[in-house]
Amino acid sequence: MSAQRRAELTRYFLRLGALGFGGPVALVARMRQDLVDTRAWIAEEDFRDGLALAQVAPGPLAAQLAMYLGWLADGVLGATLVGVAFVLPSLVIVLLLAAGYARAGGLPLIGALFYGVGAAVIAVLARAGFRLARSTVARDRLLWTVTGVNAVATVVLRRESVLLVLLSGLFVLAARSTARGKDEASSPGVSRPLTVGVASMISPLAGVAAASSLPALFIFFAVSGLVVFGSGLAIVPFLHGGVVVERHWLTEQQFLDAVAVSLLTPGPVVITVAFIGFLVAGLAGGVVAAVGVFLPAYLVVLLFAPRFGAIRADGRARTFASGVTAAAVGALLGAVVVMATRTLVDLPTAAIAVASLVWLLARPRVPEPLVLAAAAVVGFMVQRWP
Repeated sequence: MSAQRRAELTRYFLRLGALGFGGPVALVARMRQDLVDTRAWIAEEDFRDGLALAQVAPGPLAAQLAMYLGWLADGVLGATLVGVAFVLPSLVIVLLLAAGYARAGGLPLIGALFYGVGAAVIAVLARAGFRLARSTVARDRLLWTVTGVNAVATVVLRRESVLLVLLSGLFVLAARSTARGKDEASSPGVSRPLTVGVASMISPLAGVAAASSLPALFIFFAVSGLVVFGSGLAIVPFLHGGVVVERHWLTEQQFLDAVAVSLLTPGPVVITVAFIGFLVAGLAGGVVAAVGVFLPAYLVVLLFAPRFGAIRADGRARTFASGVTAAAVGALLGAVVVMATRTLVDLPTAAIAVASLVWLLARPRVPEPLVLAAAAVVGFMVQRWP
């Protein structure tokens, strides 16, 4: 691609990062519609390759896909510019909110706003999750089984199981192996480097970051980035256990406020780490946390993108990727259920979620921020004038 296309993609992702709401599935759907269907800047096959890489590899789904598309435009420079453009707007917004939060000792209006917005976000994610399931899993019974198992597991465990996602890919690979392929199934081209690579990177770091110094923050959030497969929502339970329960960097209420801010702001959901990092170690902590959580995804793109076309062409790789994709979709749907149990706490929030979902289904072209804004107003009025 040309330098002009690189610049166009950078501007596009800067705008998407500033205005894109609805979580990873919604952001991916927006990218497909804008870049493949409307503008035709990205070929369908290239987009599918990027989505497959983002679903198979560790890292936030939407951000990693954006980096891959940037890499297609201009290699390392394209991946860097697009990645920074996509993350920067939400990072700046979250850091400003964190500064105000720290100065005021809390954001009294966040609870009232999140009361309605959180319910609407559940509707946005539910619609986007089913859309992605319909486009990637289609009518394949085996993949639907994998999706269902991962959805149930995510609900039961209250978090996405990285091991189960990877095993799902191996299970689909084994189930579809022919007599010839069974001998090859023990070492598929995609699963070995990713599973072994992730395990080798996590194991020596998992117990290191106990203090709240900047190096400790960076290590903790880099490990957090390594355990995110597909959905940025999967990072929330992992962060809660590390930040609140184990390290006591934040109180329970502070953590809930951080998650609320990430859902109320555009861009990747995992940008909540910047809010957490700011509360722990100021502006430097917020920036370090953000760099830490996105760096693994960036490095994975640079490592695997040059050879992913060949890997994708391998029948075993495609089969493995389809299993991981189905598992990631299931984990997304399960995460929606988990979030719903925490957000739809009474009749008004349930009503807002249902009304938002009906609105989104009846009028699919209605901008999601408009739905969220309407839900915020309704929720605020319910909270203030019961």
